[in-house]
Amino acid sequence: MCGLCGCGPDSDHIHSKHDHHTSGGHDVVRIERDILAKNDRYAEDNRELFQKRGVLTVNLVSSPGSGKTTLLVRTATEMKRLFPLAVIEGDQQTSIDAERIRAIGVPTIQLNTGRGCHLDAHMVGHAIEELELKEDSVLFIENVGNLVCPANFDLGEAEKIAILSVTEGDDKPLKYPDIFAAAGTLVLSKIDLLAHIDFDVERCIENARALNPRIEVLQLSARTGEGIDRWIDKLAADARQSAQLRLCHA
Repeated sequence: MCGLCGCGPDSDHIHSKHDHHTSGGHDVVRIERDILAKNDRYAEDNRELFQKRGVLTVNLVSSPGSGKTTLLVRTATEMKRLFPLAVIEGDQQTSIDAERIRAIGVPTIQLNTGRGCHLDAHMVGHAIEELELKEDSVLFIENVGNLVCPANFDLGEAEKIAILSVTEGDDKPLKYPDIFAAAGTLVLSKIDLLAHIDFDVERCIENARALNPRIEVLQLSARTGEGIDRWIDKLAADARQSAQLRLCHA
């Protein structure tokens, strides 16, 4: 069992390094630091490649059922007219979500983690070799549904984006602080359901900003389209900035 995030010992990812016994807490801490340091080296390689090609890379993180894939399908449908797109789809099993993205004509790589609870930078590095990313494109990484483990693992992305459905409760930033502290943007999804549930938007935002004063908050519904324009505008502006930085460093 992985001491860092609870992944099973047969997980086919970076946590295989945990598959041995340790004699005490200091050994566990050292191994965890080694794992993260190794991941960070891969992440820097990924980041260098993204910056060289002007690729905006965003890491979408949420718990299961937040509407992450539905939002990604709608986002990609609208943005593919503006920029070349690609998607890395992370799941423990199946390629159901990847097939939804491919159906709208966006190149997609499926990464199955088995019992692993997140993607790591080494996995992403292999995936981008297959995707052959175009210059000045946008890469969406849809992480495994989990609000805990992805917070610790840099994938080389420009930004982590936490997606929280209003059906999940406004206390989630307090329960899972690391991911909200690490995210640059908080997307409150499924806001079309607010009239039917007990969710305090202002309290949720206040809790998130207590952890991360700089976090940007967007409220939207992928089903009705409310707030989607602002979301697309944000991503498009970030993508143009990534492309401009490529030109500046060329």
